[in-house]
Amino acid sequence: MSPLALPVLGPLPWNDVFLLGWFGVTALALIYVIRDTARNPELWVMKLGWALVTLYMGPVALLLYVLTDKEPRPGEHEQFIKPLWKQAVGSTIHCVAGDATGIILAATITALLGLPMWLDMIVEYIAGFTFGLFIFQALFMKDMLGGSYVQAVRGTFLPEWFSMNTMMAGMFPVMVILMMGRDMRAMAPTELMFWGTMSLAVIAGFFTAYPMNYWLVANNLKHGLMTQRDSGEQLSQGSGHRESEQASSRAQ
Repeated sequence: MSPLALPVLGPLPWNDVFLLGWFGVTALALIYVIRDTARNPELWVMKLGWALVTLYMGPVALLLYVLTDKEPRPGEHEQFIKPLWKQAVGSTIHCVAGDATGIILAATITALLGLPMWLDMIVEYIAGFTFGLFIFQALFMKDMLGGSYVQAVRGTFLPEWFSMNTMMAGMFPVMVILMMGRDMRAMAPTELMFWGTMSLAVIAGFFTAYPMNYWLVANNLKHGLMTQRDSGEQLSQGSGHRESEQASSRAQ
């Protein structure tokens, strides 16, 4: 137990002290990302994705954003995001933003209901895949995929499933080890340990999902980072990826 105490939380264990610091840095990172993506020339869904992933991954997401997507100088975003490894980061961010949101929401609800761990995992898997596929992939990207929601679901089902499973391969072991360990506070959404566990699990899930997303983007099965100027006249991906039909149709 640390010598620190807060009026609401009482005496703080050392891991809670660390988590308070982590969440403080996360708040600063989130403010920066929201402010910067507001003027970064990219799709609105990626602006939302970066905000959500920064909320979950804190300064790790901020570092990824600066290295892969933040326009270094005006007019250079298209060239800056071209490398395939950056495209794969963007694809993974899009995956994690949707899937992790569903998983965290489900984990919070199942924990409050006191469901057993095995049922908790099943509900989280279904919620993560449902939110990722039907909302973050198909609904948010349907205009880019032809305008049909049904076609968007069909076209993104397998890539989302592959990506989701590799993310789960990182998230679930972290959640099981920490939530089933000696510190049972990790099971309670009212405790800092629960949210710290979620954060660490999402970070692990990002890195286990990255290789699959790299392969999916390299084989044109998922999109990576894109550039969209305020005029809406240009919507383009990085090197080796097709430009959106939106640009060509407007030019006709």
